Amino acid sequence: MMQHIDVSSMLHQAVACDLYSNLVTRPTGAAVRAQIQALVGAVPDRSLTVIDFTHVQMIDFSCADEVVAKLLLPYSHGEAADDSYFIFRGLTEDHWDAVEAVLERHGLALLVEECGGAAPRGVLSPEARAAWEAVRALGAASVDAVAARLEVSRERAASALATLRQQRLVMCAEGMYRMVAAARG
Repeated sequence: MMQHIDVSSMLHQAVACDLYSNLVTRPTGAAVRAQIQALVGAVPDRSLTVIDFTHVQMIDFSCADEVVAKLLLPYSHGEAADDSYFIFRGLTEDHWDAVEAVLERHGLALLVEECGGAAPRGVLSPEARAAWEAVRALGAASVDAVAARLEVSRERAASALATLRQQRLVMCAEGMYRMVAAARG
């Protein structure tokens, strides 16, 4: 299942004001994250959630920590048992300073929707990044196919793919790794 969450709408609900489009203060960020988590948690099966910042003018560091890092941490650390994936849409350079800082501080990576599809941003080892590119090029790939493409051992490929899976940058079903992708809309 795919769902779209407009962060601006969550923000308007949290501050009860339709004119406010700046994501600032830790309490506001925590309130927005709680709303997002409730929507994500309501989906029983594998899900892809597009977190859309298109209509958010500004995000400060505390809100980036609350809305982005604290949303992703349970998944990337294996604390969340469900099969949820995320793509972030509408992040601008104005947003990126704060988002990048919290990703680095927490050692996280995420998928950002760009013109050519989703791309990983944040903290990602060169091996994991190469494995991500291999899966993207292959479309769907086994550990052996990624190892062959990268000319590395099966163990190194498996480790890189496990990292990508843990960070929710690729999906794995029946031994095949696939891209996390969203339809524009």
